[in-house]
Amino acid sequence: MGIGKRIQPYDVSESTDVTKTESLKPKIEFELQKPKYNFDDLVLHSSTKEQIERAIAFKKHSDLVFNQWGLGKTHKHSNRVCLNFYGVPGTGKTMAAHAVADYLEKQLLIINYAEIESKYVGETPKNLVAAFKSAQESDSIIFFDEADALLSRRVTNMSNSTDTSVNQTRSVLLNILNDYEKTVLFATNFIENFDPAFMRRILAHVHFQLPEQDGRLKLFKMYIPEKMPHGLNVEELSQQYENLSGSDIANAVLSAALSAANRQHDKVEMNDMHNALKSIIESKKANSSNAQNVHIETREVTKAHVEKSLGRKL
Repeated sequence: MGIGKRIQPYDVSESTDVTKTESLKPKIEFELQKPKYNFDDLVLHSSTKEQIERAIAFKKHSDLVFNQWGLGKTHKHSNRVCLNFYGVPGTGKTMAAHAVADYLEKQLLIINYAEIESKYVGETPKNLVAAFKSAQESDSIIFFDEADALLSRRVTNMSNSTDTSVNQTRSVLLNILNDYEKTVLFATNFIENFDPAFMRRILAHVHFQLPEQDGRLKLFKMYIPEKMPHGLNVEELSQQYENLSGSDIANAVLSAALSAANRQHDKVEMNDMHNALKSIIESKKANSSNAQNVHIETREVTKAHVEKSLGRKL
């Protein structure tokens, strides 16, 4: 997870109250990270930036809204910043989480579901409580990357102990979010998988869109080093190629540079960049087409099962 200050593990009880602890194994260590980015480092779609600014302004106005205007009585347990960043990969969701932490002058406690998931039934919820306990004690921001693994819809037809454990974990997280009053950040590429109950408990869902032309221009300039000799027209590139993420542009610059070096050429040419970008675009189309085919095949299999159970064609 990177270099950072390591927090001592917490033992947790069956309760979802993160203020309570008991002696209970297993123990998990969570690691704090200082923010690596600030808002000056981000190149975002204008609407995305506006959504984030409105969301984090919540902290600035919380005293006015909750205390002076009285919403603390009518909206109990709402005095927290719980944000979800969603959108296609490579649009800066993780960087934005670091920027929010930097803005709020907090450290990040980054959690991936695989780190808290346990093969032992009932242990994953305890690990989840321990994570929130660590974040609360250290006054840090807890950040769940690839949050759809944790916030997805609960299993309705439970057939084994794994299904029961999954639902238990979801329920524990829902209870924690009801009472937790510090900052929680989520990021996902698949918001459509979220359980509606989680959607209601999140203050703001911020859509990370692909950058506009001006954003693409800034990204090309950002990722092309001053030392790199080139004959690139970044204005033309940013205008010609749409639907590129920041990571797409970063990868294209690297690929073009390697192509020029492999040809033993003294600088990166437009043809190098065109080839790199076209390769990225083609691979994304192939990936999207494959995902669509998988969705269609799954739907057809489901239909076949329904027809078999009914004994007739739909």
